[in-house]
Amino acid sequence: MRPIPSKPNHCASALLLAALGLPLAALASASADEDELAQVYGDKSVVSIATGSSQPLRRAPAVATVITAEDIRAMGASDLDEVLETVPGMHVARSPINYEPLYVTRGIYSINNPQLLVLQNGVPMTTLLTGSRGVAWAGFALENISRIEIIRGPGSALYGADAYSGVVNIITKTAAEIAGTQAGAHAGSFQTRDAWAQHGGTLGPFEVAAYLRLGSTDGSRAIVDADAQTARDKVFGTHASLAPGPLNNQAKAADANVDLRLAQWRLRLGYKLRSDIGTGAGVASSLDPVGKIKGERITADLSWSEPQIARDWGAGAMLSLMQYKQRVQTDLRLGPPGTRFPTGLFPDGFIGHPDTSERQVRLSSFLSYSGFEKHELRAGLGHDILDMYQTATFKNYRFNAAGVPVPTGPVIDYSTIQPFLLPHLRKVDYVYVQDVWQFARDWTATAGVRHDRYSDFGSATNPRLAIVWDASVDLTAKLLYGRAFRAPSFNESYGINNPVQRGNPDLRPETISTVEAAFSWQASTDLQLNLNLFKYEMQEIIRGVPNPVAGTGATFRNTGNQSGKGLEMEAGWDASRYVRVAANYAYQRSIDASTGQDAGYAPHHHANARLSWRLPGVAVLTPQINWVAGRMRTVGDTRPQVPNYTTVDLSASAFGGSEKQWDFSVTLRNLFNADVREPSAAPGVIPHDLPMPARALYLRLSYKM
Repeated sequence: MRPIPSKPNHCASALLLAALGLPLAALASASADEDELAQVYGDKSVVSIATGSSQPLRRAPAVATVITAEDIRAMGASDLDEVLETVPGMHVARSPINYEPLYVTRGIYSINNPQLLVLQNGVPMTTLLTGSRGVAWAGFALENISRIEIIRGPGSALYGADAYSGVVNIITKTAAEIAGTQAGAHAGSFQTRDAWAQHGGTLGPFEVAAYLRLGSTDGSRAIVDADAQTARDKVFGTHASLAPGPLNNQAKAADANVDLRLAQWRLRLGYKLRSDIGTGAGVASSLDPVGKIKGERITADLSWSEPQIARDWGAGAMLSLMQYKQRVQTDLRLGPPGTRFPTGLFPDGFIGHPDTSERQVRLSSFLSYSGFEKHELRAGLGHDILDMYQTATFKNYRFNAAGVPVPTGPVIDYSTIQPFLLPHLRKVDYVYVQDVWQFARDWTATAGVRHDRYSDFGSATNPRLAIVWDASVDLTAKLLYGRAFRAPSFNESYGINNPVQRGNPDLRPETISTVEAAFSWQASTDLQLNLNLFKYEMQEIIRGVPNPVAGTGATFRNTGNQSGKGLEMEAGWDASRYVRVAANYAYQRSIDASTGQDAGYAPHHHANARLSWRLPGVAVLTPQINWVAGRMRTVGDTRPQVPNYTTVDLSASAFGGSEKQWDFSVTLRNLFNADVREPSAAPGVIPHDLPMPARALYLRLSYKM
């Protein structure tokens, strides 16, 4: 057995324990300081997202990141987007529509961001219309999150469709983690207000965790100086544009979760309501101060897991349901009152919007076997029913043969006259197998493959292979290969009566193949360094292609390829008992094969650094810096490069009372009021991009009873 450093830190001890099989007594020499660090920052040494079962993070067959509730509290984050911005290789951009977050990973940028799979407790949150998380995702609160596990790179061999550029799994708190009753409030800039409460305990034989949150915000009212209507005004000699004018970023929120556990059984129920959601920079990139949308998500999952149903055998199963509805509360103006086209004037505004209702039922099971020497086998199968059972279309126009809107008077229901999409049902059957094989001392291979069969477009088979080498007690190297796919969204496949963008039922899924090399080095007892290198090839990208007949818009087709490469570097340093530094830097370059030019809009350079200074038992002070640079335009977009920016945040939290009953924090976002902008995609109808919030102040108070 290799010698072990005499004073390992908490994370290193946990890694060595799991990797080398040390007895529990080996932890007896760990100092009280290490235990305190674990309480402050959480246990980040294990991860389950990479293989479906818990294992040491350092040896996981993927490039993975774990963010704990303690990390979230230390950084002063109040929203999931602020947390994901700190992950190496990820950047949170924005869509002009509702200012939806776009989780851009390793340079893979698209307007709806369907290439990243987001799970909550292992259940996909993907909605069917565009493949995004939907408008009800806006403003994901953090108090009930236990940990967030992220893998960059393909995950379809385990998770199927849309695990393309990466996978994010949000894991909520258990009864044991809450352990009592907690309540809190959050308030700050832009009239932001939240109140929440959660409880963890027992009810008869059940372990019970419950969470409730209510909140609202006016959102950033940053000014857009020109929009799509500005350009139309110049063409038609009108003055309808509301630009310069503020964004419409308001929203109200309600969240509720219940978690019941009895032995190997677990039932989770969730409710997420987002109402009065503003239109951001406009659903058609024209400012709309009155449009409002409502999104409602109801989730339920029942799972059973037994790690040892018999000698060497384990098993588990899950049944989940997601009901998602998206409704317009106030008519959405694609153009403001006074909008003119060659076909006529829209005195009340150019108005149109869709409503959708969908239901997703997923049944899955797995079986594991460890009876073969040096092998751990896992096999699973599942069946998904993805049903968009209701659609509706409301508007005050129709399209003529040239694809130009024609005014028709008041807004009416076009659902049976000219629907944008008819209800559709998609069924998926899948099976996967995985083998973790320790084929030599210090060497492990993980091989897996998953086959998905879709009722509408056919099949997809996606393999992966990972070799992990413990080169020494403090250095681990990985070589990874994987393939993934993204399923066409319902709008891409079945959209109708829209000459601007027509669906195509013959679409095939987008595919990506990725090769990665990763190195994890425990340089000293208090310094951890990671380096990841990657290269990928995207094929059969789904894009809107102009139709051969002039004036008939575009149709979604599989066309074009994209290649990318880059690196990610991370460092974690416990400078002293009281100071921890975490920093990362990511570089990527992505090329569109059809033009040989940059694929556009994703940052070439992204760096994030955070220092946590702890006053034992009293407070934590956390300054953080974020640098985003090198966002190029696509071919044909002649605007200058998207401006680089650097932001500085500062968070201070104090806690006290017996067993740290109360916790108070102050957070300043964008301390130096940097002009931050996220790109508006070609053709650049919002010419000066999407303004992000200026300096903002937030206060948070929580109390544990």
